[in-house]
Amino acid sequence: MEILLVAATNFEIQPTINYLAERDCIIGNNRFEVLNTGIGSMSTTYWLTKAVDKHRPHLMIQAGIGGSFSADYPPGSLVLIKEEVTGDLGVEENNEFKDVFDMGLPQITDPYTGKNLENKHAELLQQYNLPLVKSVTINEISTRPARIQQLQQKYQPVVESMEGAAFHYVALIEKIPFIQLRAVSNMVGERDKTKWKMKEAIQLLNEQLIKMVNTELTS
Repeated sequence: MEILLVAATNFEIQPTINYLAERDCIIGNNRFEVLNTGIGSMSTTYWLTKAVDKHRPHLMIQAGIGGSFSADYPPGSLVLIKEEVTGDLGVEENNEFKDVFDMGLPQITDPYTGKNLENKHAELLQQYNLPLVKSVTINEISTRPARIQQLQQKYQPVVESMEGAAFHYVALIEKIPFIQLRAVSNMVGERDKTKWKMKEAIQLLNEQLIKMVNTELTS
């Protein structure tokens, strides 16, 4: 099976890249290809679509670090993303954020389930015994308390990233089974970097990712 491993930066998954390279990117019956999309939704959508068009995989795995909104998932936590929502496509007025769904703008609703980009491949997600959570994707790191509260109240996300929704969108449109794995490096809004666990998050992320590539993944 052909599996595409996707990350915003090689930095986040370098140990796994090295692990795969030592094995010529082949483990069992699976052949792996690594795609660095760059940071943000726009870059992710373009490079992922281009990669899929060039060589369509049977399965895609996105891995990276992210921020947490929830004290139940502090830095050092590992989660799988069950559903994504885009948190910055809309308008902010009267201290309220209205997304494009609220605004009733004409749009293509496929592949959304309501406002969500949902991973319905339950059998893929449930085999790892990791929490299945909701994530919000925005193209900036949330720092303002009012904005953070706004996102929490509107979408009830557990995790924030800058690429997840783009990954889900392309995977759903292309009808390719997918997994999104996130390691929490910091609490959303925490700007004191001494309280971040970037190194630990990356280590945990790659330990889990290496376990994943060694399982008998099926689409």
